Amino acid sequence: MRRFFTPAWLGLHALAITLCGAFLAFGWWQLERAQEGNDRSWGYVFEWPLFAVFVVVMWVKMIRDELSDDEEAEEDRTAVPDRPLSEAELIQQHEAEDEDLAAYNRYLARLNAESHRQHG
Repeated sequence: MRRFFTPAWLGLHALAITLCGAFLAFGWWQLERAQEGNDRSWGYVFEWPLFAVFVVVMWVKMIRDELSDDEEAEEDRTAVPDRPLSEAELIQQHEAEDEDLAAYNRYLARLNAESHRQHG
């Protein structure tokens, strides 16, 4: 949690608070204008608070993304094998993650086998 108190994060927290406060103040201002008879302001009465909600949603998303990045990094550290993987093991690992790569490698292997039969 200490990472959220770095200068960059403190700046983001301050920006989020400032924007939310400003957007809510603008909404209040538009409400006062609408009540005075400015019909156009009624749309802004609802728009400015939505902007404030958007800021809060994005702020929460940034925090969740930061926390999930740490969880993924921890999983990557625990998944490191004790020994380096061989080339065949690396290929198998990549093929397991990407079906298109596996299909392409099978195609290349078939072409290679056909080539050796014709020339061998």
